[in-house]
Amino acid sequence: MVSAFAWIAVITTVMAALITAANLGSRITGYGFCVFLVGSLAWLANGIATGDSAVVWDNAILTVLNVFGIWRWLGRQSKVEAGAAAAAEASAEEPGENLFPVALLTRAKVHAADAPHGHCVDAMAGDRSGRIRYVVVSDGGIASVGETLHRVDWSAVAIDGEEVRLSHSNDELERQPVLQRDQWPAR
Repeated sequence: MVSAFAWIAVITTVMAALITAANLGSRITGYGFCVFLVGSLAWLANGIATGDSAVVWDNAILTVLNVFGIWRWLGRQSKVEAGAAAAAEASAEEPGENLFPVALLTRAKVHAADAPHGHCVDAMAGDRSGRIRYVVVSDGGIASVGETLHRVDWSAVAIDGEEVRLSHSNDELERQPVLQRDQWPAR
């Protein structure tokens, strides 16, 4: 029985780490913490069965942290995102410009004028005006390894639901200067 707890603990902990590291949104991250909770409970049971007090204490604390993670991502954050989505949807029926949650600019899929391109990783805005100056678009690579970052002026961006649409073609975007991860332009 101890062996079964240990295997369940190992498998669920690895799965949960993969789910949360992928950063696929609040709901998926919250489910990752649910899987982490199963893992910490299995480690806790294994520690009790083997008399390993360090494993027991470690996983008792991790169990509390995992419950907090579930509340944070499936409770609070998913409600915040639902509130932003409701405001965006309601703004489409009001006069004036439509609203969108700015957090979208850290995760949205990007479509160039002629084809899908990659995803948005962030945006830069003026501290006084609040106007977005440019977005940073990622392309290529696997799990961000080997990706290429490009700056796209806000004037070439349109928000379409949960996606960023560019007026540039893929070729035009590829001709833009490549940004280093730690050196973005000030203007």
